[in-house]
This record gives sequence, C-alpha cells and structure tokens, in this order.
Amino acid sequence: MQKTSTRTLYDYWNSIRGARSAPDRKDIDPTRIRDALANTFILELDESEKFSFRLAGSHLCTAYCRELKGRSFSALWHERDHDAMETLIRAVTEDHAVALVTFQGTTALHTKVTFETILMPLRHNGSTHTRLLGAMTALDEPYWLGVQPILEQRITGLRLIWPDDMGMEDSVREVATNVVNDVSFVGGAAPIAMPAVVYGRTARRYAHLAVIDGGRQ
Repeated sequence: MQKTSTRTLYDYWNSIRGARSAPDRKDIDPTRIRDALANTFILELDESEKFSFRLAGSHLCTAYCRELKGRSFSALWHERDHDAMETLIRAVTEDHAVALVTFQGTTALHTKVTFETILMPLRHNGSTHTRLLGAMTALDEPYWLGVQPILEQRITGLRLIWPDDMGMEDSVREVATNVVNDVSFVGGAAPIAMPAVVYGRTARRYAHLAVIDGGRQ
C-alpha cells in the first residue's frame, strides 16, 4: 500500500472488524477516517447485479470531473478488464479477501495517471454480497487532474490479502504479476510467463491478465 489514505482506511477497517471477516456498515464512523474520507467510497449492488457508487469522496469526484454517486463502478474499467474485476469482486464479497489494485487512468487528451485502489468486504443486513468499502488515490497528482476527466482505466496490478493473513506482510498472496505491454508490475516484478498452475493454484487468463486462484490453505 503506497498511499496514506489506503493504509488509513485499511487499518481502520481491520480494527473495527475484530474477529469477524468483515465489519458491519453501521460500525463505520466517518470521523475516525477524516484523513482518508475524500478518497473513500462505498459501493452497492444495483438492479443490474453490478456495483455502483453509493457514496464517493470529493477527491474521487474531482478526478472524474463529475459526481460519482449512483454511477456504475463496473463501467469504469476497460472492457478487457471486466472479467478480472468481477473475479476480484467475488473474492472480496464471497471469500472476504481484501483486493489491492493499481490502474492507469487516461483522459481524452491521452494524458495518464496511476491510481491505487483498495476494496474491502462490508456487511449489510448480515450479508457481504451487496456492499464494498474502498479508497481510490492517485499515486501522483499531475497539474491537470480535476480538469481533464479520467475516461478510461486499465489494470496494471492486482493483489489479494486473505482474512487469515491479516497482519502477516510476508504472506500476502499475489494474484496477478504479469501485465503485458505495461511497465508497471505488482511489487516491481518483471514480466514472466505464467504457467497453468502456480504452486498448486489454478491460473485463469483474462486478456492481458493472469489471475491466480488464492484462498486459505
């Protein structure tokens, strides 16, 4: 986690969940995450069975030059990344993993900026299938951010952290290490050829991504 807002929200989420795999929506106190609030969002499952923004911080809306509340989160991603994002979201909502994503946002003028995003499970009415808590922060803030809206975004790195690994930095499981035709890799790793099975886990390819099934041992 490279940005303070990401770490702040993750640490708060981890503290309020206690022994549970995910905290309840009503447990969240916005005053406890003031420093990260402008980059924080909550997603909800909409009528089309996709996730949309229920709440979105001011910095996020500024980056996209529009109000994000009610807009589709799923639609933000390039079509080649839709399957990979759906797999990540299932890992968060069904397996209660934490997903850490880096992506490159591009404007109509082809200027680019890299963001870090975290997605964490959140209980609502006893279920973790309809809500997600997250943060999205630009790694650097170019002068044009907030003037030129982000129109397209492509994943450059994926990582999952499983509930039984919380607090164990050396056991964070990497989900995708190979991003073809991109200079950014999770953990700074160089591009490698992904076999069908890695350390006993099945790898599934989604266009330029190889997603390795993680999970608890």
